[in-house]
Amino acid sequence: MIIKVCGMRDAQNIREVESIRPDMMGFMCWSGSKRYVSGRPGYLPDVCRVGVFVNPMADEVVLKVRELGLNRIQLHGTETPELCSAIHKATGLPIMKAIHVASASDFDVCSAFERADGVDMFLFDTKCSGWGGSGRSFDWSLLDRYQGCKPFLLAGGIGPGMEDSVSCIGHPQFAGIDLNSRFETEPGLKEIDKLSVFINNIRNYEQDK
Repeated sequence: MIIKVCGMRDAQNIREVESIRPDMMGFMCWSGSKRYVSGRPGYLPDVCRVGVFVNPMADEVVLKVRELGLNRIQLHGTETPELCSAIHKATGLPIMKAIHVASASDFDVCSAFERADGVDMFLFDTKCSGWGGSGRSFDWSLLDRYQGCKPFLLAGGIGPGMEDSVSCIGHPQFAGIDLNSRFETEPGLKEIDKLSVFINNIRNYEQDK
């Protein structure tokens, strides 16, 4: 299972999270976020670095790719399939497209993005008034509505004590989870003890399967 820890910013906290061995770390490249990374942190991890953007211009993404040494792009706004393809072409990086979910019909847009060049993964997050960070989960039974061929990460309100629920997800395209606000002491600063326990428990569940 892929484990992505998002909203990283502080150099020392990045080092501490890296020691827990997540598969990906996310860096907020949208200036409207409380976790916005305005410049290159003093330390960058040796894991897959994901830049999270909201309705960006392609040249803006290219600059952040260079500054942060990004390995993957996450588009978290209302980007079109055409913009996804354009950003993929400009950067050469794979695209993870966020789909905001409140009802079964929200998965209907996935088919258009499945045909977009460079989109190789989805992130299903809870629909809210802003761009994520709600700290709430949507009804995971809705995942049955997704019948696509691309793998997905699950986001939105995943926190301590939810290991059993995560491990019981049986969708064939379920690839992993995105962890953020439920493991923070403040925006952009992760609570290492809680995060370590959760990740270790998830890894143990995977070994026992």
